[in-house]
Amino acid sequence: MKAVLNRPKRKASTPPPAEDAEDSTELKLAMLASLHSDIDQETLMDVLLAHDGSVADASASLQNFKPGGKKTGVIGQQQSLRHFAVGGASSTSPVKKKVKSRKGATLHLFDPADVAEHTPCTIIHNFLPPDLANDLLKELLDEAPTFEQITFKLFDNVVSSPHTSSFYVGSTSEIQTLKTDYYYNGSKLNDIRQLTPQLTKVRPLVQDAVNSEVQDRIKTTYPGGKKLKYQSPNTWIPNAAFVNCYDGAQQSVGWHSDHLTYLGPRAIIGSISLGVAREFRVRRVLPKDEDTRRPEDSDAEGQISIHLPHNSLLVMHAEMQEEWKHSIAPALSIDPHPIAGNKRINITYRDYRANMHPRYTPKCKCNIPCVLRVVTRKRENFGKYFWMCHAGNIPDKEGCSHFQWAEFDNDGNPIYGKR
Repeated sequence: MKAVLNRPKRKASTPPPAEDAEDSTELKLAMLASLHSDIDQETLMDVLLAHDGSVADASASLQNFKPGGKKTGVIGQQQSLRHFAVGGASSTSPVKKKVKSRKGATLHLFDPADVAEHTPCTIIHNFLPPDLANDLLKELLDEAPTFEQITFKLFDNVVSSPHTSSFYVGSTSEIQTLKTDYYYNGSKLNDIRQLTPQLTKVRPLVQDAVNSEVQDRIKTTYPGGKKLKYQSPNTWIPNAAFVNCYDGAQQSVGWHSDHLTYLGPRAIIGSISLGVAREFRVRRVLPKDEDTRRPEDSDAEGQISIHLPHNSLLVMHAEMQEEWKHSIAPALSIDPHPIAGNKRINITYRDYRANMHPRYTPKCKCNIPCVLRVVTRKRENFGKYFWMCHAGNIPDKEGCSHFQWAEFDNDGNPIYGKR
């Protein structure tokens, strides 16, 4: 097998193909297994991913690998891909291989360090004290049978979400305001509830953790250690929560970005997962105008899967909603949870900003508050925000052609023109 890895190069007159370009993942794993028979398949796959599918580089990094680590059996955890960098973690001059998703492929990430490095998210495993996580799960499982499917219009067809959900706020006065003033998918919200005792108890813990993660990301990831343009410098204070229930392996949600209309630009969301572990997939948004596409753009068209175990907190950072899309993919099978059975409960805590209240935002000719969106298709306006009519999302209603550019100051505060 070493002869395969060290085969002589072809003559210069015949351009050599990319290494192992036509080899399947299974064949690459088989090659690695024959060279490193004392290492389990799961570790070999991690190493292969860490080295961008290169068998030779993966094999080189495994020369000093010492097996024998104990398996935890915990779903959603693994060693970091960083451990498999060429030269090893202890090398004085390691060669860092950047893990990329490739078009048509899914890169699976489990370790928090890998999630933070390669996605616009950070994840905290075992976030809540176990008893509190279980109490919250039981409380919301009792609520879930009364959740509803969201119905909206998509490409002239009336469709329903493939999972159920409900919306929670802190007080009865907030419930009344949401019912009379706010719109979702072009229509008014009906199922709005007051935060349950456990949701209220958990909220400050989420707030503290999210704000800590945001500050850490600004210091360690963003250029110059400064917040992004349009990102609010204020403390993130969650005053609303969407709770979703995924009942069984096939309940899912397709590719989307969360609505910015009431959150403002560069929105941050704290998402708790309880019960069954599921895959949260993300992919970068790319402009579609082929004439200006850059060579490196193709790498971003793959998808990354973040595995969300029970009692994990996922922080979606300020670049998430404008630059990435996310989904919960259907699963072939799931491991039942001792309390939730086949159900997954997801809580997304959100900061509904006072200056994004519908009384301030533009209204269209239909007299409905406009929805805030961002340009993702044309590079010339990529990342610019705009207001548009959202009535067309209501079943049996046609929207108008209202459109206007949205303006914000550097801290994401809206600048409203004449109404």
